[in-house]
Amino acid sequence: MTTEEIPHPTDPTGLSRHVQRLLTRLRAFDTRHPWPWDATLTILWTVAALVDAAGGWRNTAPDPTLPTWFVTVLSLGLTLPLYWRRRHPTAALAVMACAALVSDASGAFLQASYLQLLPVFHIALIRPPRALLWCLGLVATPLVTGALRFSREVWDQRVIPALWAYALVALLGIAVRARRDYTAGLVDRARRLEIERDQEVRLAAAAERTRIAREMHDIIGHNLSVITGLADGGRYAATKNPERAAQALDAIGTTSREALGELRRLLGVLRDDEEAAVRDPQPTLADLDALITGVRNAGLPVRFDLRDEPAAQPLAPGAQLTVYRVVQEALTNTLKHAGEGARATVLLTYTPTEVRAEVTDTGTAKQPPSPGQGQGLTGMRERAALYDGTLDCGPLPSGGWAVRLRLPREDSPS
Repeated sequence: MTTEEIPHPTDPTGLSRHVQRLLTRLRAFDTRHPWPWDATLTILWTVAALVDAAGGWRNTAPDPTLPTWFVTVLSLGLTLPLYWRRRHPTAALAVMACAALVSDASGAFLQASYLQLLPVFHIALIRPPRALLWCLGLVATPLVTGALRFSREVWDQRVIPALWAYALVALLGIAVRARRDYTAGLVDRARRLEIERDQEVRLAAAAERTRIAREMHDIIGHNLSVITGLADGGRYAATKNPERAAQALDAIGTTSREALGELRRLLGVLRDDEEAAVRDPQPTLADLDALITGVRNAGLPVRFDLRDEPAAQPLAPGAQLTVYRVVQEALTNTLKHAGEGARATVLLTYTPTEVRAEVTDTGTAKQPPSPGQGQGLTGMRERAALYDGTLDCGPLPSGGWAVRLRLPREDSPS
């Protein structure tokens, strides 16, 4: 429910809500088509001034002998400029002030002179406050002129009330302007907040897409590499050792099911299936043995060394997943690029301040991936950066390839 839809506590029928909507529509129409209202107001005041010019002005005029045509021209000079009071308030006031000066100097003292307050209001509404100073001069000059010429003894009775009216109208315009600016500021702030929220949503969506792409790459890339290795080994063993080929097929089936399970878990997280996420947690360091066993079954000899047992306070689950995925990606690259006869070593070291994972291989048959290329290496660096870690990879002097990961011992990512 929006602010406009909330009923007022003293208006249970919602009448004020409908009135507010009607006023909003009228303001919107007036903004798009200002001439109907301007023309209507000008015509009404012009008719009133002409009625007064027919003879009523003589009741208050110091000189009631002035000709009717002269008073009629002055009345039109005080009313017709009202049509431009909103678009050109300064020019409208200047024309009306000239007519008022002639009116007071001649002794007509037309009541239509008070219509000068309408353009004064719009000047206070849209012009800088200093513009009201010379507006005061325009309004006060006819008053002082008439008072000095025809009412010297009681001049203040004509000038002071008119100046008070001028001050009140000017203050009213300033107050309306302040309220309008305040409302516009609230609207602008709300728009900025909405834009910021949209940007945050887009950034979060982009980060989530990157995370999903990284997970998909790690899951599919690794398992397909293992399946390829198993298939190649099974093909060579099919003619010589059917039992070994059957074992390779079994391993392919197991790896495929594991890959499908990981993908199903990832897609379940995307559907906000929290129960599925709890039932199938992300891999941790305890799953490294199963990972390395699968790589060995694919035909790559892997040696796994663990130096120093984990401390009583283990790594955060996200950090453990980072170590697991880096080792997984490094072994996958070894399967794809190291060539025949290659061996790999996984060294996991715990220290009081950090955890280090180092994966090396002895491959020389194929050119390893460049450190700046490939989604896998980029994903490993992004994972390390999430936990203030570092990742170094490159060729070894004796041949082969090395991937070194360092993560600080923290309970949560920074």
